[in-house]
Amino acid sequence: MSVRLMKKILKEQQPAEPKQLIYSEDESESESPPPSSATFRNPFDLLDDEDYTVDQENKADINDGSSIENSDEKQASTTKTTAEAFLLSDSKFKKKKKKKNKEKPQPGSKDKEDSWNESLEQLSIKDDSSHLDYVAPDHGKYNPTNLNGRGKVVKQCTSFVLQVDPKYLNAENELRRIFGSRVVNSFEKGHQAGSSRQPRGVRRGNQSHRKTILVCPLEHWPRWDGSLSMELVETRDGISYFRYIHISSYSQAQRAFESAKAIHDFNGIVNILMHHPYHVDSLITLADYYKFSGELQMSADCTSRCLYALECAWHPMFTPLMGNCQLKFSCEINKLLFSVLFSHMKNMDRRGCHRSALELCKLLLLLDSDDPMGVLFCIDYYSLRAEEFTWLEQFSEQYKSDNSLWLFPNFSYSLGVCRYYLEKEEHAKDMKVEDLKASSTDLMKQALMLHPSVLKKLVSKVPLKDKAWTSIIKHNFFSSDQTGTSSLDHLINIYVERSYIIWRLPDLQKFLRDAALSVIETLQNDGSDARDWTCVRKEAFSSEKNEYSHLLVSDFSDSVPTLPPDNLQNFMVDPRGEVPNNAQPGNHRVQDLTDRNAIAVLLESMLPWINYGSGHDQPDHDEQANEG
Repeated sequence: MSVRLMKKILKEQQPAEPKQLIYSEDESESESPPPSSATFRNPFDLLDDEDYTVDQENKADINDGSSIENSDEKQASTTKTTAEAFLLSDSKFKKKKKKKNKEKPQPGSKDKEDSWNESLEQLSIKDDSSHLDYVAPDHGKYNPTNLNGRGKVVKQCTSFVLQVDPKYLNAENELRRIFGSRVVNSFEKGHQAGSSRQPRGVRRGNQSHRKTILVCPLEHWPRWDGSLSMELVETRDGISYFRYIHISSYSQAQRAFESAKAIHDFNGIVNILMHHPYHVDSLITLADYYKFSGELQMSADCTSRCLYALECAWHPMFTPLMGNCQLKFSCEINKLLFSVLFSHMKNMDRRGCHRSALELCKLLLLLDSDDPMGVLFCIDYYSLRAEEFTWLEQFSEQYKSDNSLWLFPNFSYSLGVCRYYLEKEEHAKDMKVEDLKASSTDLMKQALMLHPSVLKKLVSKVPLKDKAWTSIIKHNFFSSDQTGTSSLDHLINIYVERSYIIWRLPDLQKFLRDAALSVIETLQNDGSDARDWTCVRKEAFSSEKNEYSHLLVSDFSDSVPTLPPDNLQNFMVDPRGEVPNNAQPGNHRVQDLTDRNAIAVLLESMLPWINYGSGHDQPDHDEQANEG
């Protein structure tokens, strides 16, 4: 805000005071120019010199009163050099400073200074709030005073802790950080040399691809055809909601895909990609085909092409990294982005780029806070593998501001591991441990008391073969691997399947064993703690039905399912990546031949996925027909 505008507002707020020109004896003796002359003034003098403000007010009054001046005086004032003006202002500033130190403070100066500070605070708040809609928020300096209401504070905390770092979305950057640029560059050169052959009839030359933040397009990818687009649905509570839309050519390809899917024609889907190289459903199907056949690199390439197409279709106002845009999973067409991002996240995990997978988890939570993909049950694993221990503690405390994430089995155990490594770092750096935070041993004992059934499943999954674990598992408190609540048992299975590999480290095994022995010792002295934690567990997971049945345990597993080569010809999956029952060996549905045309049956029998049953099934069919 300029000084002139600030003075104008202060004049409106405070009553006008008589203005007098005060010149000191030192100033009169000095060869200083008259007040009407334009002298150079340091703007930071406003914070230190009160006389400067009075002088500026007098100058403003003189300038306002003297609207008609002599042209000769104007020319004389404007012809002074900047060097002379700087020396004069510097000498005047020093003399004023000496006079200020000699004078005693006046009784009314303190009140005037307080009113001045209050006015500045009001002006700064108004100035900040007026620019909130146009300037990107500085997440490094979070100030909740600029927000109105508790709901906005919660949203600001959530967006702050979920701030996505774009440079870590690119897996190549993380690989360079881990292995070094020289190793990655040599690998890329070898990979490009191996794939440098081009088919006949293709013109040589680099493809001009659009720059994206989620993936880096490869040279052999076709150019973006613009078959997808996005529109703004509504803006509510400062959040803009978008959805994808199809153009006419994409809708035609989608109808062809549905027709090929209905008859399980995999060659038809490949034919769609020849004419529409960025048809997302066909690319997902092709990626799953490569995954089940063991070609993981080809599968990841198809997934990246899907993500490139979906990002190229973004609306100009769609900025998900800022936390002010969302795509609702309830909209059917938006589900493609969530499933592709989740698959891309798992591909990053297989490549060892855990920080990239963590940033993708943040992005999925920013797109839809309802967490339809179950990212909350793997984000702790990726943060531990990426060694983002401080962030994990901050996330568990600030996400949605309810501090209830520790009730989930994955966060309950991961927070103990996180505090364990933070304590090791503080001990190595000789840092003082905060007294307000619980120790790692207390957190792990709390996790074992809240979810004791996790221990037995970890012992069998890791596996933990130490003799001490045999005696620990035989204890009544750790002997059961079921809780009696379907939702909690499902979440425990997801955690064990996702994070069991962390517990293969010897230091963590010792840490878990010591905590388990401490829990057993505590229960022998006082058994009431077990009943209290049981009540907490039943209150937190009170639903009788499985609320997380839409999350498959296999989606959080490192193992990749494969199909025999003989069954790949019958392969066909839906956009969710599930293999239908009729694609599995021995599960073909028996076709009914009642009132069927003989020629149609003959042509249909040539299809490999059609099954008319064996000969001994026909009598049963005849008996049912006779009974009818």
